[in-house]
Amino acid sequence: MTGTTSGERRAVAALEASGLTFDLTRHGPVGSLAEAAAVRGVEPAAIVKTLVVRRGDDDFLLVLVPGDRAIAWPKLRALLGVTRLSLPDAGTAREVTGYERGTITPFGSLRELPVIADDRVRGRTVSIGAGAHGVAATLDGDALVRALGATVADVTQASDDD
Repeated sequence: MTGTTSGERRAVAALEASGLTFDLTRHGPVGSLAEAAAVRGVEPAAIVKTLVVRRGDDDFLLVLVPGDRAIAWPKLRALLGVTRLSLPDAGTAREVTGYERGTITPFGSLRELPVIADDRVRGRTVSIGAGAHGVAATLDGDALVRALGATVADVTQASDDD
């Protein structure tokens, strides 16, 4: 993989090791969710964001959120049985995963983290980040959830950006 970043190499190696079938897409900068979906050949809702969530001191997890949705904090707190959750700053997210914001993927993270997938990830083809800006892996959402051993639940709400 000439010209690739270490993040992309790590993510793709982890994807390959998972045994998942995926298509890798490389594209230039995009200015919106709709534009990203178009260059990846999927609907905006099929782009899945991987968000790092802090549960406590040095306790993190990943949440897979469809592109047209946002975390529903009350639902996620109830699922986890906690009263407080937060998004860490960009530096902390990078320390935990090895990826900068906008490139975070559930594959190849520096730490093994539990994964929660919104139930809308299943039953469709999805596109996830692959460790570098403009790099994505498109794959079956059900297979993704199984490979990650993700907990699946309704943890999102319509995005205010709609």
